Amino acid sequence: MTTSSPTADTGAELLPIATPARTRAALRTLIRPDRGLALTGIGILVAATAVGLLVQPLLGRIVDIVADGRPAGDLTLPVVLLVAVAVVQGLTTTLGLTRIARLGETVLARLRERFVERALNLPADRLERAGAGDLTARVTGDVARVAEAVRSALPEMARSVLAILLTLGALALLDVRFLLAALLAVPVQLLTARWYVRRALTLYADQRVANGAQQQQLLETIGGAVTVRGHRLEEQHTERSAGRSRKAVDLTMRSVNLVLGFYGRLHIAEYIGLAAVLIAGFWLVRDGAVSIGTATAAALYFHSLFGPVNAALVLLDDAQSAAAGLARLVGVTDLAEQPEPADGKPEAGKAAAGKPTAGKAAPASVPRQRIASSEAAVTVHAVSHAYGPGRPVLHEVSLTLEPGEHVALVGTSGAGKSTLARIVAGVQQPTSGTVTAPASTEEASVVLVTQEVHVFTGTLAEDLRLARPDATDADLRTALATVHALDWAEALPDGLATVVGEGGHRLDPARAQQLALARLVLADPALAVLDEATAEAGSAGARVLERSAEAALDGRTALVVAHRLTQAVAADRVVVLEAGRVVESGPHDELRDADGPYAALWRAWSGSRTTAPHP
Repeated sequence: MTTSSPTADTGAELLPIATPARTRAALRTLIRPDRGLALTGIGILVAATAVGLLVQPLLGRIVDIVADGRPAGDLTLPVVLLVAVAVVQGLTTTLGLTRIARLGETVLARLRERFVERALNLPADRLERAGAGDLTARVTGDVARVAEAVRSALPEMARSVLAILLTLGALALLDVRFLLAALLAVPVQLLTARWYVRRALTLYADQRVANGAQQQQLLETIGGAVTVRGHRLEEQHTERSAGRSRKAVDLTMRSVNLVLGFYGRLHIAEYIGLAAVLIAGFWLVRDGAVSIGTATAAALYFHSLFGPVNAALVLLDDAQSAAAGLARLVGVTDLAEQPEPADGKPEAGKAAAGKPTAGKAAPASVPRQRIASSEAAVTVHAVSHAYGPGRPVLHEVSLTLEPGEHVALVGTSGAGKSTLARIVAGVQQPTSGTVTAPASTEEASVVLVTQEVHVFTGTLAEDLRLARPDATDADLRTALATVHALDWAEALPDGLATVVGEGGHRLDPARAQQLALARLVLADPALAVLDEATAEAGSAGARVLERSAEAALDGRTALVVAHRLTQAVAADRVVVLEAGRVVESGPHDELRDADGPYAALWRAWSGSRTTAPHP
């Protein structure tokens, strides 16, 4: 179960945050595969802590030997035992903490993998409503905070809790009255912990939201810097960024004051407990109930609790912060889980590859039926979509793509072309309506290539193999040759072994898009969806990309959102969208001569060119 996240005055509908119960359940699921490692690590730490508790009685024994005026030789055995205890405790503590750390790193890796997998499958419209800053804050700040807690807080917390429990037991063994005296500090400590937790959970959650809002504002301001300057909005955006930064700083200072108050209350508890143990020791020694050495051991036991108790309580700070971060991560993983269809039948496998995931099946976002392979490749039936109340984009759109047919989707900006393309590709769920696919494409991926193509950091060969990990170098060269990219690829400094992406060899937009088309060829889907895949290139680059796209789509069913109407000319059929509705459908020549919406688009486009292409 998740709860809606506050909007943090951004106007965005932030991604949800998991409830505490759901977060605990998710944590148990993450740990379950490594229960043996957890139990072994805790068992070794118990043994190490138990051995360490021999230090105080041995020191008390030394005090008794000295107080009784015994020979110096009597000190040999306790001193040797102290050295042995130190060696054994050091070895076992190291081994136990190593196993606990390994457990933490394994669980953290599992959490990261699950988060990335689920985040990649989030509905596109849901991400748009939340904004990039919220997801960025979770994938960076929240993951880092959980990682920090796993690496430092988890081992220390385990050791501290064990030390507290076993030390209290050792006090009881010396004399139960020592334990009762030490427990006088517990009410203050519990009240301190309760006071802190009640304030910290909400405060840290608010702090995460504020940081996400701050990042979102910075991304919007920097990403839209040209528009901001063009409309003279610098002062407005600067003030908005400053306001969200002030809110983040204010929450940070509140957390600092909270921690200072937390420490002050802990010092009071320490004073009460130690004073009680010393007073109890004085009375018991006076009455002859215990020796001076035993009273010394009791005082040392309580004093040794300062570190573990303070560590355990102070680690509540890290624990609460990590818990808030974990709840935000679990909220995303829960949001990405799609329910099975009502009829219980499995859905046809699809892979979204706009920022390519070609070759890896992803959960389909729309209801699907299996139909005979002799029927249409894809059928869109009465599909409607809205990005929010009162914001309809598509209105009962119906569309059929025959096997091997190339359909160009055209229309003015805002007509709903990209939304329909994403729905057909399966990366966005429609508000209503269905998309059906034939059984023959059950095992094949559906690949979406958009104008926003990401070049992953690594060698060119590794980037290509994202679409098909088992592809040979010959397969890679064939795919590049198909999209007319082999010449420039082999001309790179190290050929296919050239490092591209961030920090590597820079590829211009046209070449980056050719790389995406080559991945499409390697994935070899039955259905390809191109969403303005030539829009990022200039005029010359667009002509090259159109040739590349035509070659990549050869022999497969394709839906192409046409940025340039030359793509519509080459298509088998043109579908015109207007205000979210299909207003025309047919071959280019027929629609051009019909003097309808497409003819108007054609005249406007061809009239703006020096030499208008004419079939």
